[in-house]
Amino acid sequence: MEEERRDSERRRTLKAGRIVFGGLSQVFNCTVKNTSDGGALLSVPSTVGVPGAFLLYIDNESTRRPVEVVWRTEDKLGIRYIGPAESTLRRSF
Repeated sequence: MEEERRDSERRRTLKAGRIVFGGLSQVFNCTVKNTSDGGALLSVPSTVGVPGAFLLYIDNESTRRPVEVVWRTEDKLGIRYIGPAESTLRRSF
């Protein structure tokens, strides 16, 4: 059996997300398969072209967060959060 290396428990999810980089000009769709306090598992059609760090947008949460890739396979990315989540909703004053 594989050894668990996470500091916090992971929770299964099935959320639509977007990998955004290149000054917000490059976007890849992804599915967030599970999350923990420190990171997440992303499923993508291909990891080719995905950089080592990017912004992760979670559509139904209206948030974005800077992340870095910890590991990758052909169609999955293990990422670590490297900054706080920010709301993508505009505030009206």
